[in-house]
Formats: sequence, structure tokens, C-alpha cells
Amino acid sequence: MRSYLPSYEMQAPGNLAAALEIIAREPGAWQPFAGGTDLMVLLEAGKLPHRRFLSIWNLPELRGIEVTLEHVSVGALTTYSEIQRHEILGREFPLLIRAAAETGGIATQNRGTLGGNIANASPAADSPPALLVYGADLELVSASGTRWLPYHDFHTGYKQLRLQPDELIRRIRLPRARIWTSQFFRKVGTRRAQAISKVCFAADARVENGRIADVRIALGSVAPMVLRATETENLLRGESPSPAVLKAAQEILAREIAPIDDIRSTARYRLRVAQNLLAEFLETVAH
Repeated sequence: MRSYLPSYEMQAPGNLAAALEIIAREPGAWQPFAGGTDLMVLLEAGKLPHRRFLSIWNLPELRGIEVTLEHVSVGALTTYSEIQRHEILGREFPLLIRAAAETGGIATQNRGTLGGNIANASPAADSPPALLVYGADLELVSASGTRWLPYHDFHTGYKQLRLQPDELIRRIRLPRARIWTSQFFRKVGTRRAQAISKVCFAADARVENGRIADVRIALGSVAPMVLRATETENLLRGESPSPAVLKAAQEILAREIAPIDDIRSTARYRLRVAQNLLAEFLETVAH
């Protein structure tokens, strides 16, 4: 068995202000380290360029789930297990619950964090499609202040994101009081548990008088970053699910996504699965 562990430096500040002060002094020099479910793999493999790490695991300001009449705010260090146990998230945001339940095994769910999943910026991540469907916002914080950013604007390309070198993700805000009728989530992988997705599909629709009044569709593992299928959504709005509408939507979806061949799957397979999941979703909407 191969084992590789390079020399490194780690600091563990006691509060958020101290952490932000450290990264403000040397922007980009310190790699934030929380649950470590992604970073430990890269560290052991010798693929992390950083050798200076900032442990943010115990920062209380990045923990907790707060509920107001308008929003549910999820601290960046909230684990997948904590998400699954939260009553209001379970009742109002079932797509996020499904994504959390299908992320790795129990050990990963106990340690992995929602903020870390976002910051890792993998196009194959399970929770980002659900966050796109729900219209999440991110609170980004630095020593100089705080700013909010719609999550759909956060990723700009493969492993590229609008997070400044001196910023941390503080919390993820989900709007409440949406009335949707057909929430749908599917993760397709090599096996049912502890597999990186070949295609991840999250969608939601509101149906009025047999027609799709509004719809949101998001996918992972089919482009350099997770994406909203906005053109497909635009075609579906105002339509009743039918074979002709499905065919047109599948054709548009094929133009919106850009799957690739890699070690887990092929572009052709991903395209076909994405189109089949769209058909499954529309069947759910129709019934």
C-alpha cells in the first residue's frame, strides 16, 4: 500500500476574525481546510500545491442552521449528516436532502461540509445541482467585509470560482415559501453507494391547469461546471408534457450540456442518460 504525506504547516485559529486576518495578510498562500474529505485525497496523492493549511473546522461562526420566515441559512461547515437531520430542510428542500444522502458513505457524510463541496468546485458534486434549483445565495466574507452572490454566478469554469483569495464561504441561504409540485433528483453512478456521479440531475416544476408554469433544471458531470439548463427550461414553460415537447426539450438539452469521455464514463452515455432523466422528470410532472 502506497502512502505519501508531505511536510506541511497548519494553523487553527480560534475564531473567524483570526482566520480572516491570516488570509488577508497573505492572500492565496493558505489553503482553508475543513472536513478534508476531498483535500486529504489530494494531499496524500501529492497533488495539492499548497503546503500551508488553515484549519477552519472549529470556527463557530461557520456552523449552524438558521431559519427565518424568508430563508434557511446553512453554515458553510454544516455536514451532510446535519443536513439530513434537519426537519425544515427535510420538509422544504428534499432535493438537498437526497443529494446529502447520496454523497459518499456515512464517514464522508459525518465529515464533509456543504461549503467545502461548493469550494471544491467539482462538476461531479452532488449538492450543487440542488442548490441551483433552489436559487441559493452565498455569503462570502473577508477581513474587509461581507458580500452576497447568487450561487448560479459563483462557478465560472472548471475549478474556477468567484471567491477572492482572502475570502471564505460563510453560509448558504435558501429562499423559502416556494410552491412547487414535482421535485426530482437522480444520481447515476457505477453503483448505488459511494460512487462519483456520471450524471446528476435535479429539477423542480410548478404545474397549473396541466401546464408547466415554472421549472428549474440543473445537472452535474455533463459540463466543466454544474449548470442550469435555462434554454430547456424556457422551452418547457407554458407547455403541457407531451412526446413532442419532450423530444424538443431533449434536443435543446443536448445543445446545452457538454459531456466528455473520462475514466468514469463516455460523453455519449452521459448525453443519453441526461436526456432519459429529463424524460423521467417530465413523466413525474405529467402525473
